[in-house]
Amino acid sequence: MRRVTLFLNGSPKNGKVVAVYGTLSDLLSVASSKLGIKATSVYNGKGGLIDDIALIRDDDVLFVCEGEPFIDPQTDSKPPEGLLGSHTDWLTLNVGGRYFTTTRSTLVNKEPDSMLAHMFKDKGVWGNKQDHRGAFLIDRSPEYFEPILNYLRHGQLIVNDGINLLGVLEEARFFGIDSLIEHLEVAIKNSQPPEDHSPISRKEFVRFLLATPTKSELRCQCANLQGVKMLCSNAEGASLKLCNFEDPSGLKANLEGANLKGVDMEGSQMTGINLRVATLKNAKLKNCNLRGATLAGTDLENCDLSGCDLQEANLRGSNVKGAIFEEMLTPLHMSQSVR
Repeated sequence: MRRVTLFLNGSPKNGKVVAVYGTLSDLLSVASSKLGIKATSVYNGKGGLIDDIALIRDDDVLFVCEGEPFIDPQTDSKPPEGLLGSHTDWLTLNVGGRYFTTTRSTLVNKEPDSMLAHMFKDKGVWGNKQDHRGAFLIDRSPEYFEPILNYLRHGQLIVNDGINLLGVLEEARFFGIDSLIEHLEVAIKNSQPPEDHSPISRKEFVRFLLATPTKSELRCQCANLQGVKMLCSNAEGASLKLCNFEDPSGLKANLEGANLKGVDMEGSQMTGINLRVATLKNAKLKNCNLRGATLAGTDLENCDLSGCDLQEANLRGSNVKGAIFEEMLTPLHMSQSVR
């Protein structure tokens, strides 16, 4: 039976003597149990990776890792006691399970009023917790911490592709890196696409309308719908406030037979629009321009038509039960609304 002594990666202390049997996976399982880690690989004292159990000899000294590179225990010793408070000694941080090695001066000098500076300015003042390797534990996201550490190193904001700037900004605020916060806010603002206020075409609007489920809410406020053709379309509950249906060339918008129940078309320009036999029950048409509109046979039950311009509009056979006609710009003749 072979016996070996197992140490944590980089540590020459607190070893465990175990028997070697079975496969390399069996040894890793025993190492995990004995050392209290999730062992993934084993190295000899010279940094050679052991990938076969047959390579292990009796009384070998092995170092067990959790996935990190091999650390020579001879060079990973702690600095002399007199240097522990120095700003030039090296530190290892365990940020969310990922290791970063840097100097105390990097964490302290550039942003002396930050949380990181207060944590590492003087030994033991902050009461930092350390893991089994002696790395200082910081429960934050390593992906967002890396750009912050690099900024403290060289003063430049460099963020790799796929890293959300908002996440880095929140980490900068958490650690109190004030000068980096300003850089990030500018970078986030510059990364936003410019607002597009150009009008969509009639073809695009119809495509959006056809692709919208009947139970979904559709908003087209302030849209330019000059001369649009939406015969028998279903826009129930849609918002079409302040839309323009008037085409300067004289082409009339055609919504004949459309389902416009509960639609909000307040303030829209609809001169000459064709709403023949359309359903506008409970619709909001307040302050709309409906001059010369065709509303013959249209269901206008409970519609709000207050403030509308209905001059020369055709309402023959329309249903105006419960409709509101207050403050109309032009008088409504009975001949226009015969049911």
